[in-house]
Amino acid sequence: MAFLLILQDILSTPALLVGLMALLGLLLQRASASDCVKGTLKTVLGFVVIGGGAGILIGSLNPFGEIFQRAFNVQGVVPNNEAIVALALQQYGQVTALIMVFGMIANLLIARYTPLKYIFLTGHHTLYMACMIGVILLTAGFNMPMAVVLGSIILGLTMVIFPAISQRTMREVTKSDDVGMGHFSSLGYALSGEIGALVGKGSKSTENIKFPKGLTFLRDSSLSIMLTMLAVWLLVACIAGPSVVSEYSGGSSLVVYAVMQSVTFAAGVFVVLAGVRLVLNEIVPAFKGISEKLVPGAKPALDCPVAFTFAPNAVIIGFFSSFAGGIIGTIILAAIPGVPVIIPGVIPHFFCGATAGVFGNARGGVRGCICGSIVNGLLLQFAPVFLLPVLGSLGFANTTFSDLDFIATGIGAGGLANIGAAAVVVGTLAILAALLIWNFTAINKKKNVIE
Repeated sequence: MAFLLILQDILSTPALLVGLMALLGLLLQRASASDCVKGTLKTVLGFVVIGGGAGILIGSLNPFGEIFQRAFNVQGVVPNNEAIVALALQQYGQVTALIMVFGMIANLLIARYTPLKYIFLTGHHTLYMACMIGVILLTAGFNMPMAVVLGSIILGLTMVIFPAISQRTMREVTKSDDVGMGHFSSLGYALSGEIGALVGKGSKSTENIKFPKGLTFLRDSSLSIMLTMLAVWLLVACIAGPSVVSEYSGGSSLVVYAVMQSVTFAAGVFVVLAGVRLVLNEIVPAFKGISEKLVPGAKPALDCPVAFTFAPNAVIIGFFSSFAGGIIGTIILAAIPGVPVIIPGVIPHFFCGATAGVFGNARGGVRGCICGSIVNGLLLQFAPVFLLPVLGSLGFANTTFSDLDFIATGIGAGGLANIGAAAVVVGTLAILAALLIWNFTAINKKKNVIE
């Protein structure tokens, strides 16, 4: 068990996980020792840079979310993956570790023997999904061995199915088919892309927004993000009042604190984008070895910031549009008696909303970006309400899972569990069998064409 816990730590650290995959790809290509060292270390470095940028962003968004709640006097369930997993691991740590390790092995096998050639490389999301699946299966009455076996298969399936769902628009975003989306909110991203295609005909890209000559400096994405955040920070801080803001500012004035938080946020986005560029330059070439030898045709499924570099303006527009949708959703929930009120989580609305904005923009320009992100924001508010009942005692906590793929998987597994344990087994094996039959049929078609 100590070995599994150590392995869990390694596999849940995105930089080490992706570095190991890059090293495997380079070794399979029989790259020189110097190229292996260079490619592996630069990949790890890139993910550390991304993580550092994400930490800067979260450090800026957390106080904003708390001040926002106090400014508008709202209380309820706050969706936050990190918080709910931290609570769950106290009781479900063992099953989480086992499902995560064997789920990643299942991911490789499913990618090898089905048409869904995605290798999911976002370690922390793998941990979160393993945790949620373990909680649901044990709550449903499965014993530990059965929960691990079944949970590992379910996890492996989610790691190929959700990237496949969003890949159509991911190709539009990246202008290639080299990488997939390895972030468990792909349902929202795919939907945003479809909404963009529906409403965005003739709408120009967010990246082609023309600024007046006196405002040409706003073409610099870092400056535009900083000034936009400053306007929002000042509005929320002024409504909350100096006394509330002073609890977070360490004595700084309201205006100075708002300015520095806005600059910090923009700096976080800048660091994330730099890390993404570094990783893409290394991981895609390294993955050719895995594609050729281990899993033919494999694609790395990477964390959502991988999309940010392709449309920086859509990132900030998507964030605010999603957050606006979240506020609307909260107002609606507050008006329904007996329904838990889901508070807009600033962190999920940033990462998921920004990515939804990029996807909406890819197929529908500015209109697609705004409309797709608003719908994403509404879903982030309403969907967790249906997940709470299947989480057992964790459903009574003041936090829950935030991203849509977690919620869809949880509702699906929990719904089958309510029918009976056999329904979960049959449903999981049916999906796996369908993928294997699909692969067998595709192989036979290729053989017939060749013959």
